[in-house]
Amino acid sequence: MASNEIRRGAAEMTMAMLMSGTIGWLVVSSQQNPFNVVFFRCIFGGATLALVCAVLGLFRRPLFSWKMLALALLGGAAIVINWVLLFAAYSRASISMATAVYNTQPFMLVALGALVFRERISASTVAWLVIAFIGLVFVVKVEPAVLAVPGQYLTGVAYAVGAAAMYAVSSIITKRLKGTPPHLIALIQVSLGVLMLAPFVHFDALPARGVQWLELIVLGIVNTGLMYVLLYGAIQKLPTSMTGALSFIYPVVAIIVDRVAFGQTLAWIQVLGAVLILLAAAGVNLGWRIVPQKRLSST
Repeated sequence: MASNEIRRGAAEMTMAMLMSGTIGWLVVSSQQNPFNVVFFRCIFGGATLALVCAVLGLFRRPLFSWKMLALALLGGAAIVINWVLLFAAYSRASISMATAVYNTQPFMLVALGALVFRERISASTVAWLVIAFIGLVFVVKVEPAVLAVPGQYLTGVAYAVGAAAMYAVSSIITKRLKGTPPHLIALIQVSLGVLMLAPFVHFDALPARGVQWLELIVLGIVNTGLMYVLLYGAIQKLPTSMTGALSFIYPVVAIIVDRVAFGQTLAWIQVLGAVLILLAAAGVNLGWRIVPQKRLSST
């Protein structure tokens, strides 16, 4: 039963990361500032999640408690700040560098899992995570021009680090909500996002073209409503180390989307990096052992 739950969680996490890889394209194409993008992401995502929760009958009082609401709101504050910081990092550092720095979050997640839940980290898991990060370094192609404005670049890197930390914190809090429907968790969190960001929205600079509104709607319905149901469902089912490893699928998809949407070509080193990332994700997912276990010697 437990193995079936883990397999289902792995499938949900993989789908969520595939969707996550298209977010950067939607954000850039919408030509909106980070506060506007996240605000409308919460609006459209919240409407979708409210409909799903109503259909599934999740507004029943027994599902609510002060503890559940407090944890969901705390995790929601972390995830909304995560979105704003990450989208702001894109305009200050290069998108590729912001992605590289942001993807240190699996390491933060594994470390927090060990500290908070006392989850054991095997030597093989550490080795797979190192291989995945090496692959990530190969995948990310950084242009020398990003160093042209050092102040903005360092600010962008700091924003990406902050976004990674907020994602890890939100994931750890979500694990405390095991048993709470992920649809309900996500709805509470995006509803908080609407209230948090309303004072900062630039209503005088809304999208001028229909296609930009469509991109924001897709970002809210698909890449928030559906994606976070899958993501939170996976986080509740998986060990933290596996969640961290599968998170590396996201940058691979982002590179492919960049190629399709913006014509960015993949160098052979990036292809190698993508292979290493997927290999590492499979290694943790399937329990492949690359560091021999120490055997206890008999005396």
